[in-house]
Amino acid sequence: MMGLADARTRMTRRLVARATGGGPVDLSTLEAVPRRLLRPLRRTGLDPVPRLGRTAPEPVHRLAHMFGMNIWLVSGHAEAKAVLADQASFSNDIRPYVGLAGSRVAGLGFTDPPEHTRLRSLLTPEFTMRRIERLAPRVAAIVDDQLDAMAADGPVVDLVERFAFPVPFLVICELLGLPAEDRERFRALSHARFDVTSGGSGAFGAISESQEFLLEATRRQRREPGDGLLGRVIAALGDDVSDEEIAGLADGVFTGGYETTASMLALGSLVLLRDRQHFDLVRDDDGAIDRVVEEMLRYLTVVQIAFPRFAKTDVDLFGQRIAKGDVVIAALSRADRDSRVGPDLDTFDPHRPPSPHVAFGHGFHRCVGAELARLELRTAFPRLVRRFPEMALAVEPSDLRFRDQSIVYAVDSLPVQLGRSPGTSRVS
Repeated sequence: MMGLADARTRMTRRLVARATGGGPVDLSTLEAVPRRLLRPLRRTGLDPVPRLGRTAPEPVHRLAHMFGMNIWLVSGHAEAKAVLADQASFSNDIRPYVGLAGSRVAGLGFTDPPEHTRLRSLLTPEFTMRRIERLAPRVAAIVDDQLDAMAADGPVVDLVERFAFPVPFLVICELLGLPAEDRERFRALSHARFDVTSGGSGAFGAISESQEFLLEATRRQRREPGDGLLGRVIAALGDDVSDEEIAGLADGVFTGGYETTASMLALGSLVLLRDRQHFDLVRDDDGAIDRVVEEMLRYLTVVQIAFPRFAKTDVDLFGQRIAKGDVVIAALSRADRDSRVGPDLDTFDPHRPPSPHVAFGHGFHRCVGAELARLELRTAFPRLVRRFPEMALAVEPSDLRFRDQSIVYAVDSLPVQLGRSPGTSRVS
């Protein structure tokens, strides 16, 4: 039996080597993602599939062996944090694994120090609390404008289409400094990026198109810098930073701040609508929103898996031997339900003591825009429920359709009956 297994292993390695010219597999050529790799993305409604969410007794286990390497899934909270923080043992640089597409992959999530350190230092000044607070009035105005549009379109509207997606999209455009005439084209490029059903070619193609758009925008701002992030980075650093680097950073800001926040707004609204007690808490208690948002971030963890990590050397990971070149995937949505962290984490309870979460990742790749996302959520939910205090689902919960093969979990649409409106969206 061992001889047969060894023979199969050698044959697999030869086939992979023949297909890739002896180098790493080119993931961008995949026409479809193998079913086994989709297992960590599966949910039932808002909850990870229970049998895949158990962390004990194997919070680190082998998910698959393909392309000549092992792929490991880390589902425990402590184990996920350890992997995400370990830059000595693991690399985020995916470029060697995506062939020619690697030349188009940029941004913080796919780079290692020292390149990552330098690039992140360009963004950090734009995401200080002082900068974020300056955006607060504009975020509130964007939310109020969308609520006004919803009221005009009612009494039944799709909360995804009319609220959850427009709010973060317009905030990101405002942050980047994209002029109004460019925004519709940018919106059209944004939706296919996290859907893995079409395989690597589709995902990397969508990334390439949006990056090309941002590269064009950067070149225009190089000639006439605006007052958004693109213009400020150019004005501050000039020729010390290339157009390609700025476009890659802007793409990372968009990736981390658009679809993720949109999903949080949609799914968070669903959480409030399915339990009137939570809806009323946000509507009536000004002091509740911070803990409601933190519990939503943990409970929903819409970014289901972290950027893949590639083992730089052989490493022992909580009793499992990870070989150099193996892929390690941290299942964030499962880590945030780890029963070893606290009781009843499969339920949404804004009254529980704050529970640590990895919804924004962890370590040196933690989301740089976390505070902007919190600002949007803390602004949007109270305004939404106070503007429409009788809002309710317009369909049966069983009729909702979720994106259950997407790295960023989401609901396709959320039809709601707005009910009686107090007549003004301007909430203090």
